[in-house]
Amino acid sequence: MSNSVATATTSRIGSAPAAPPAAAALPALADGLPEGRYLNRELSWLDFNARVLALAEDTSLPLLERAKFLAIFASNLDEFYMVRVAGLKRRAETGLAVRSADGLSPRAQLALIASSTRELAARHSRVFLDMVQPDLANEGISIIRWSELSDDEKVRLTDYFAEQVFPVLTPLAVDPAHPFPYISGLSLNLAVTVKDLKSAGEHFARVKVPDNVDRFVRVDRPGISDGIPAFLPLEELIAAHLHVLFPGMEIVEHHAFRVTRNADFEVEEDRDEDLLQALERELARRRFGSPVRLEVSDDMTEHMLDLLLRELDVDPADVVQLPGLLDLSSLWQVYSVDRPDLKDAPFVPATHPAFGERETPKSVFSTLREGDVLVHHPYDSFSTSVQRFIEQAAADSQVLAIKQTLYRTSGDSPIVNALIAAAEAGKQVVALVEIKARFDEQANIKWARKLEQAGVHVVYGLVGLKTHCKTCLVVRREGSAIRRYCHIGTGNYNPKTARLYEDVGLLTSDPEIGSDLTDLFNTLTGYSRKAKYRNLLVAPHGVRAGIIERIDREIELAARASAATGDAAGNATGIRLKANALVDEQVIDALYRASRAGVPVEIVVRGICALKPGVPGLSENITVRSILGRFLEHSRVLHFRGADEFWIGSADMMHRNLDRRVEVMVQVKDSRLTKQLGSIFDSALDPATRCWTLESDGTWSASPAPGTAARDHQVELMRSRA
Repeated sequence: MSNSVATATTSRIGSAPAAPPAAAALPALADGLPEGRYLNRELSWLDFNARVLALAEDTSLPLLERAKFLAIFASNLDEFYMVRVAGLKRRAETGLAVRSADGLSPRAQLALIASSTRELAARHSRVFLDMVQPDLANEGISIIRWSELSDDEKVRLTDYFAEQVFPVLTPLAVDPAHPFPYISGLSLNLAVTVKDLKSAGEHFARVKVPDNVDRFVRVDRPGISDGIPAFLPLEELIAAHLHVLFPGMEIVEHHAFRVTRNADFEVEEDRDEDLLQALERELARRRFGSPVRLEVSDDMTEHMLDLLLRELDVDPADVVQLPGLLDLSSLWQVYSVDRPDLKDAPFVPATHPAFGERETPKSVFSTLREGDVLVHHPYDSFSTSVQRFIEQAAADSQVLAIKQTLYRTSGDSPIVNALIAAAEAGKQVVALVEIKARFDEQANIKWARKLEQAGVHVVYGLVGLKTHCKTCLVVRREGSAIRRYCHIGTGNYNPKTARLYEDVGLLTSDPEIGSDLTDLFNTLTGYSRKAKYRNLLVAPHGVRAGIIERIDREIELAARASAATGDAAGNATGIRLKANALVDEQVIDALYRASRAGVPVEIVVRGICALKPGVPGLSENITVRSILGRFLEHSRVLHFRGADEFWIGSADMMHRNLDRRVEVMVQVKDSRLTKQLGSIFDSALDPATRCWTLESDGTWSASPAPGTAARDHQVELMRSRA
């Protein structure tokens, strides 16, 4: 993050509610905490995506990495509209007057979101048009218009159009015999007006830009770009050949547009109905969700826009007019260009020292009998630790059973293959597949059926809850005894994302944790109703309560230390929290109470944060920072300094995680491993670490200050593995 970005990220995007005065001046509630103490969840998420966009603006980053962040920003915003905005719209339309924690109605939030996203989307387009695209062109990677092609190139691309594109196009007319066509969500389209040369009447037609053809057409330009192709947007190629689609017609105008539809749905679960069938029914409905956003090119005529608004039944407030290309998520294709000099240097995860690099991999089981192992991905290799653990269990003749949760996994999953191999070898294999994992439902249905066909016992969890925990239990016969080996982590069992997401995981043969996981799987697969565990906190019953209990204990320890020494500032208590999101009001209020009691609270949050730090009388002992970079910070870790307790797990501090999901947090006790977790916090919270810090008014500021030496948290962790 360069200094040029720092000033750009200090003010909130959009018109957020004004920051409240100091807590002492706010009306107090019964518990002594003031009103107006939460930031808006949705606006905080938009601030997160603004930080992603700031990475695309950062000229200190490799150029293709900046293009990648433009693509990530676009994908993030798509999902935000499909889920969060769609949910708010549904509440507003049904008259549900449920206000957000900061007191805003759904309609008020939608108005603020619309204002903020217009500014963000315009900034996103301008970063591409004014910064990234010209810089790419300077490096020989040009994204060009049809008018910029030579005559020879036009001839070649006309042949390509005739052979590869024209056969899959279906122009759809709109007239009394042809109703306005259904526009699928996230599809790119051309709105075309044609004039009949005989009658002079004008007609509307829609041409869908096919999504099974590359969005950017490669244009090889020998001698111009030294083997690096130029790219022609597919919609440009189609637009140049509309006369082929509409022979005998004059093309009056054509403009690109894109619709985002509501993809937020809940499966109506019934114990007497097959959950797979219910989910497949809802997936079919998702295609026909109501529109929540209409993106159009900024040169679209008012007449054309009015027609789309009317036919699509879109509110004018949901229109986003953009210069240049729509759907910049397609820049992933440009990122794939073979230009390593314009990307981050390759990083190869190291095998954890406990497992060693040797011709014959060391047995994971013998390693864990010697002591617990904490793996930190992507710095520690997933394939030579967690994946190897499951693969060795599948191949080991002494292993009797493997039980595992699967939330998201990769397309060609070695984890799934190992479970299938284990079942085929006669082992008892249980896979709890969460087929309701949003946007991965179809893939997970496929894996569930493949596992069932191989003889794996596939379970879909508990009615009304998503199973989000990351757990694996291996039961092994050793002589006359039975030993259990476990993995509990913060990230999915996905070898591909394990190289991109930062996560931690505990591998252990601790008997108590083994007993806990046995009890947990009995709950997930049977009728057990166990709610309390020895070394685990399990949502929806135990995570929030367990965390608040430990926060309150830090408050009590601080009070004792203060009473003993007379120095409130000198106590050794403190809370360090690392998560993707901090939204839950009960947890936030507990942290406020801790701050008021003099307990220092240090928070590292990647995305949403509804807590206001630094408010006098409320949260002056709380700091919040956000780290974004090459890897997606994904681990959830808690450290209670006074009690010297460390916990890791799958749960973010959000209502859905704490109330509507099965989540698992595990206490890490081994001093060698807690030292590792402590060093992660020390690095992330180092005053010199490059980050964004949250102010009490909800704005985020780049830190350290411009001109100050900074360190990169992720780079330092990579160096530690070199």
